[in-house]
Amino acid sequence: MSPQAKWEYYAMMHVRYHKAKSRKEKSLILSEFCQSYGCHRKHALRLLNGAPPPAKRLARRKRNPFYSSRVISIVESVWKAAGYPWSVRLKTILKLWLPWIRERFAITPEEQAQLLSISPAQIDRRLQSKKQWVRRKVYGSTRPGAILKHQIPIRTDSWNIRVPGYVEADLVSHCGGNGSGLFAHTLNWTDILSQWVESRAILGRGQFDVLQASASMEEDLPFPLRGLDTDNDGSFINEHLFGYCKSQHIQFTRSRPYKKNDNAHIEQKNNTHVRQIMGYVRYDTQAAVDAINDFYRNEHRLFQNYFQPSVKLVKKVRIGSKTRKQYDSPQTPYQRALRSNKADRVKLEAFRKAAEQWNPFQLSEVIDQKLSKIYALASKTPRKWLPVPPKQIRLPLSARVQYPSAFPVNLLPVSPVRDISQMYKKERFLQTW
Repeated sequence: MSPQAKWEYYAMMHVRYHKAKSRKEKSLILSEFCQSYGCHRKHALRLLNGAPPPAKRLARRKRNPFYSSRVISIVESVWKAAGYPWSVRLKTILKLWLPWIRERFAITPEEQAQLLSISPAQIDRRLQSKKQWVRRKVYGSTRPGAILKHQIPIRTDSWNIRVPGYVEADLVSHCGGNGSGLFAHTLNWTDILSQWVESRAILGRGQFDVLQASASMEEDLPFPLRGLDTDNDGSFINEHLFGYCKSQHIQFTRSRPYKKNDNAHIEQKNNTHVRQIMGYVRYDTQAAVDAINDFYRNEHRLFQNYFQPSVKLVKKVRIGSKTRKQYDSPQTPYQRALRSNKADRVKLEAFRKAAEQWNPFQLSEVIDQKLSKIYALASKTPRKWLPVPPKQIRLPLSARVQYPSAFPVNLLPVSPVRDISQMYKKERFLQTW
């Protein structure tokens, strides 16, 4: 029911209510009004016993906009520079980036007060027309590892820890939708307590490459590596990584097969820290891997761990068929590691000095420039070139499988699935012909 229709209904029922003669008739009118108007009984009594409504509905006075157009444009600029975070994180980013916002936009005290007072709901409303959601299909290439499974325990309990250093790991493939040949992978780590992220790119998925990248990432962590949790991929479940963790006294665990929710933390970071940044194209050269590693070890590491706050799930409350989630206040991984009092102070101080040399807006521009160079190194998805006999020549079934050298052939790009389907149809036709 529209507001105008509710007003007309209220005016009509007010006349009916005052014309009623008995108490029973008034009670029936009151019940009907509550059901149609959508209010409780006390509110209906106040309306119907009050003064009669005017003949014309009064126009609702609109509130003057509190936030200026320049403040909204600044919020949008910060939103784009920060990598399009959701509103709760964006509000914390506005406070965290305030010194650089003053320097870049030369805001007035009134605009600063508006930036600090804007709510997450207001941010969602103002940026609603700017948001675009694109669904992408992720092509996985995880291969199960059958070695040492009985020696590596499955972690079944929740991550109830109070110290940093317990890490979830996963591989993200950059195959461009085609899993054939040699292509790059991103080895991604995330710390459970602090949400600290480290990433490395490797060409292929070899066990030695994963071990070498893991050792390099462990050196860059600002806290000792205490535990490593992976999936059942053969790149992780092998003698090399198992022996390394055993020699370094690192707790090595794995998740249950086909249960991606066991690695929910790293699966989320695979999306926000790898897929949304590196895209869904194919990287299959050493030059592309070197460029990605240069980006991961410098700008990406500083931007995600020092300038990007994140939230952590505190608890979930089930109300009927719905689940309400409660999160803590947004904090950066650097702030969480600093407050844990279990991190290496020397490494954290060196990381802070390196990060404070950057303006987050300039860092965002450098990231865009590096990503443009990385995208230029992407390779086209390889297609299989299969020999196909000319359509005017009808070959027997035996010659269809192995083509004689006397027959000319056409080299046409055919996808493997489509080629198998066409072979099956043609063989059935030749058998019946």
